[in-house]
Amino acid sequence: MFADIIITNASSIATCKDSQEGAGIIEKGYVAVKDGIILEVKAGSPAEELIGSSTVIIDAVGKTVTPGLVDAHTHLVHGGSREKELALKLKGVPYLDILKMGGGILSTVKNTRSATKEQLKAKAAKSLKEMLLNGTTTVEAKSGYGLDFDTEIKCLEAAQELNAEQPVDIVSTYMGAHAIPEEFKGNAQGYMNFMFEKVMPYVADKKLAEFVDVFCEEGVFSPEEARLIMQKAKDLGFKLKIHADEIVPLQGAEVAAEMGAVSADHLLAASDKGIEDMARTGVTAVALPGTSFYLMLGKYAQARKMLDAGVRVAIATDYNPGTSPTESLQTVMAFACFGMRLTPEEIIKAMTLNAAYAVNRQNEIGSIEKGKKADLVVFDAPNIDYVVYHYGINHVDTVIKNGNIVVRNRQLYKEEK
Repeated sequence: MFADIIITNASSIATCKDSQEGAGIIEKGYVAVKDGIILEVKAGSPAEELIGSSTVIIDAVGKTVTPGLVDAHTHLVHGGSREKELALKLKGVPYLDILKMGGGILSTVKNTRSATKEQLKAKAAKSLKEMLLNGTTTVEAKSGYGLDFDTEIKCLEAAQELNAEQPVDIVSTYMGAHAIPEEFKGNAQGYMNFMFEKVMPYVADKKLAEFVDVFCEEGVFSPEEARLIMQKAKDLGFKLKIHADEIVPLQGAEVAAEMGAVSADHLLAASDKGIEDMARTGVTAVALPGTSFYLMLGKYAQARKMLDAGVRVAIATDYNPGTSPTESLQTVMAFACFGMRLTPEEIIKAMTLNAAYAVNRQNEIGSIEKGKKADLVVFDAPNIDYVVYHYGINHVDTVIKNGNIVVRNRQLYKEEK
């Protein structure tokens, strides 16, 4: 059987398989692709019977091959930006004061509501291009900057349409429970009823999202309210996510375990019991070190403690306009290494297989093994350590998505017909 594509002479291949320690590194090997699926990954050189007249050979000498990166937590679709708040943050102006000035999430909600779907798509498409050029092949996209019916649906529809129009796979999450909008100020139950009766059934009926997420935090949704939202989501057939224990320990990790969430995200203030509960129930922890860096918090999620406790840890960008305005998982690798003291092998597994678990795609993507989708990245670096060590630049040379070359020589690639 002839392969469609063979990546050969790779200095290093990070297979990231569940069954192997670390990132499952193969030195001096190759990966063969056929019909969009990984056919073989082995050390050495490919057999002659794999190479036909139409087989595309990618010489990866001196380079590193990894699974396509999976960004398991983003707020991809939104309007506007908030760079004008940067000077205020540097002066130490509290977030609540920025909010009173019309900034913060209120600014993004205003801009998202006023944008057309085409404007939102154009902005998100630009971000998706940056993600792809930086090696991201699958991204989770949350709504949550509309907080009304029309805008939330507009954002989810934009994500659904973009999923069909460009190479990066988009996994959609409805996050109406991101904040309580001004029109429901002081009436959390009224806003929850609005979501329960109008928005969530529509999203479920139209299949606009696979997950529902809720921000369980002091001043937003309490653990009791989070349980109600998650139970309603579960009743409607959604899978569950939760923004948990980001600022104060509010037992969000425990709620995630209790409710059967696929992932719990942020977790800077997660309790020891919450960590134990996540390990016991198989909840994936999604750490967001870029947010800790950008907010100058001086602390990060306790990823080492979570790993030692048996929790599967993923790492994502948290791309959003207010607290982590970056599309680059490679940038976040540096924060994960120097902020959370994770090794490069732990980081690449956290951004591939473990992140695939966080979006319920672990059986399809996230590792380089026979039968999985051919989502692959070739880094112009001799090993994964070098990618993290030499930070602040884009090391991606080639990206293969679903068996198609989509980035080549650091540029978007279109095959000549």
